[in-house]
Amino acid sequence: MTLTRKPSCPPRLRSWLAFADQKAVEVTTLASYLVDPASAQAAIDEASRVIASRATAEGVRRDAVRTRTEALTAADFTRSDYAAREAAQQEALNLPPLPTTTIGSFPQTSEIRSARARNTKGELSDEQYQQLMKDEIKRVVDLQEELGYDVLVHGEPERNDMVQYFAENLEGFDVTVHGWVQSYGSRCTRPSILWGDVTRSAPITVKWAEYAQSLTAKPMKGMLTGPVTILAWSFVRDDQPLAETANQVGLALRDEIADLEAAGIKVIQVDEPALRELLPLRKADHADYLKWSVDSFRLATAGAADSTQIHTHLCYSEFGVIIDAIDGLDADVTSIEAARSRMEVVHDLESHGFGRGVGPGVYDIHSPRVPGEQEVTEPAQHRREARPDTPAVGQPGLWPEDPRLRRNRGVPAQPGEGNPDGPRGTSGSCEVRLYAANDAGRSPQGGRPASCFNQSLQDSQTISSSTTPSWSADATRTSSVKCSPRVKSRTK
Repeated sequence: MTLTRKPSCPPRLRSWLAFADQKAVEVTTLASYLVDPASAQAAIDEASRVIASRATAEGVRRDAVRTRTEALTAADFTRSDYAAREAAQQEALNLPPLPTTTIGSFPQTSEIRSARARNTKGELSDEQYQQLMKDEIKRVVDLQEELGYDVLVHGEPERNDMVQYFAENLEGFDVTVHGWVQSYGSRCTRPSILWGDVTRSAPITVKWAEYAQSLTAKPMKGMLTGPVTILAWSFVRDDQPLAETANQVGLALRDEIADLEAAGIKVIQVDEPALRELLPLRKADHADYLKWSVDSFRLATAGAADSTQIHTHLCYSEFGVIIDAIDGLDADVTSIEAARSRMEVVHDLESHGFGRGVGPGVYDIHSPRVPGEQEVTEPAQHRREARPDTPAVGQPGLWPEDPRLRRNRGVPAQPGEGNPDGPRGTSGSCEVRLYAANDAGRSPQGGRPASCFNQSLQDSQTISSSTTPSWSADATRTSSVKCSPRVKSRTK
């Protein structure tokens, strides 16, 4: 990776960065300096000059941002008691005991990617591009209505990446053109460059969420990427503590949440799949990291009204070491990939005394096959049998993530059918249809809509906690992967 292939990067910013080629030159310079200091002195002097100019460059420090972060108090990181929030949210949303939703993003089809590329090249006007995205959003909303979901999403067709999309709309960031980094398998991403103080000059997601909400009477989730994940999957400035940078991002997201609420969005998800991923290797550094990472999430979400339901999403990980941090996020609903561990992560939360809503994923999106009904409903029943039908304080409700839909315009995949499009055709969501636990009311496609899921759990036979779920080996035999990269860079 080299700066010579980044023509869109401003010259001033380019002078502060060092990617692969530039680092090789620096190593050579340092080696020369050890042998003959005079021969490398000019290069050393130039690097020193660049470092000094960076400290005073416009945008690196913004007085308004600094004033705001310095004025923060404990109240800015704290929401009201969960019992009060739960009551307010039930009154505002009127959801069933076991609501259904998806993580958020629907497949980025070839048509969507082509439209984005044509818009970037100027072959498609902004108005034409936005209309195509609206058409896709309407298709996704109509599909979820048909399937009976309780909380809908707009599918995020307008987003090129869950971090880059926000970086392109926040001050203090830049993005690369050719800075590809492998995420997993054949999937690559372009980490953004966070070089200055972060602030939001205008709403980012509001117009899309507002349009999607206008298409349905059901709650529509606003979808944001959390501050820790934005930092984890970016090249981040090294001239100030990560805690300070995370709080700046948190305040920008806090403003976005306020605007989403003003637009009538009552459920807002702030994804933090990299919370565990960014945990330092040295145990001595764990406490400090978990403190600032949790604080930045709370700063982003603590301004929400009691009636606004805040969700978060955590990805593949061993969560035991950060279970206190997950609790500390104080999200109303925490969605976690749980299919590969057969709901063991939910058991960990229960053992911890986790007292808010939990959304265990019922299908691993990286699996090449679609599970049958029993594989989806058994684990949910297995964990729900110890819970009353209506969540109470200390008894969080379950929010199963909906199973994947086939890409051919929403025709449900048959249980056990292969999914060749798989993760390559998706952008990281859990998009699988939920099927009922018994045979009554079976649809022609082999299952019942998600709206039947609550009743199906009541109808199904109670499963003893000692019973081993009848999972197919293929359903859990997927390669060990990470959600997205942990990438590092540095500045000169």
